[in-house]
Amino acid sequence: MMTTVKGYCDPRFNRVQEVFEQQLVRGDDLGASFSATYQGEVVVDLWGGYLDEEQSKPWQEDTLVNVYSTTKTMSFLCALLLADRGELDFEAPVSRYWPEFAAAGKRDVLVWHFMNHAAGLSGTDEPLSGDDLYDWEKVTGVLARQTPWWQPGSATGYHALTQGYLIGEVVRRITGQTLGQFFAEQVAQPLQADFFIGVPDSEFSRIGNLVPPPSAGLLSGDGDADSIAVRTFKSPKTHALDSHTDAWRRAEIPAANGHGNARAVARIHTALANKGQVGDVQLLSPEICETVTEQRISGQDLVFGQPMAFGLGFGLIPTEKNQRNLCFWGGWGGSSAIIDQDNRLSFSFVMNKMADRLLGDTRGANLAAAVFKSLPKSSD
Repeated sequence: MMTTVKGYCDPRFNRVQEVFEQQLVRGDDLGASFSATYQGEVVVDLWGGYLDEEQSKPWQEDTLVNVYSTTKTMSFLCALLLADRGELDFEAPVSRYWPEFAAAGKRDVLVWHFMNHAAGLSGTDEPLSGDDLYDWEKVTGVLARQTPWWQPGSATGYHALTQGYLIGEVVRRITGQTLGQFFAEQVAQPLQADFFIGVPDSEFSRIGNLVPPPSAGLLSGDGDADSIAVRTFKSPKTHALDSHTDAWRRAEIPAANGHGNARAVARIHTALANKGQVGDVQLLSPEICETVTEQRISGQDLVFGQPMAFGLGFGLIPTEKNQRNLCFWGGWGGSSAIIDQDNRLSFSFVMNKMADRLLGDTRGANLAAAVFKSLPKSSD
């Protein structure tokens, strides 16, 4: 592939640019962006490759793509903002803010259960797919009526699509705004970050279509038909090609349809990496930022089928000793975001060529390794 990488890279992070370029040249990536902030300053902001498989449309500086579950981190930030302001208590029952949710044995479900995939609502018994996902009242109504699939708070089970509706409805009940509106006014606009949950039509021309993964492009879980993993992806159900539609782009699906680029994701997460501050904006208090790397629940995830650990929303490295103040999340197909509070480091990888992975893949991991190898020895 003949490709040109554009942007900026601090000489200390040259190996990051080398890995980024190599992945494009090898064809691991079609088009992509990568950005990192270190101690509050931008040290990497790269983009390159193409928006189409025919390689006729170059990836632009302001290109947007659907980042799937990397969107979840933006819903976490909205909840953290409200908690920081004293308007949301993560230890409170959800029904304090959303009374109808108490139905079907959910009176004791706590707000932090939503943040940590522990509410027992990873999927729905009532079938949801297609246009249903764009009907906020319908989806939240289904979730309010449903009985949990396991004892809330006892285990995690990846809430692939439902998490955004759950957190989003709490945000709406508190603020009177949709999560997309609240995020735009309270996070994206103050930070001048190019990220949307519900893209305005005026920005559609900047969106690059995702290239579906080698599989059928349909999310699915492993196990028998009655397993939680399989039921989670059976409903709500979505296909990678849904992301090409105007309806998907306009909708607010705060667990899956955020559109942005690596620059925006890394900039927003600088708040969590840098004691709440991004440039001249103090978005969050240092104290609330620390909570995202404090482990709240861990164990065998009922959907992933592997050990997982969570702080407030974000994933943690599941170890018992020497826990670093580092958290992460990623999206179906390969996008990823990592926040390292020990090094005041935030970085993100966003691409258009999807892989068959739910939480990032080797491309993001290769870039992450290059970032950490580039840090001063005292920060390793």
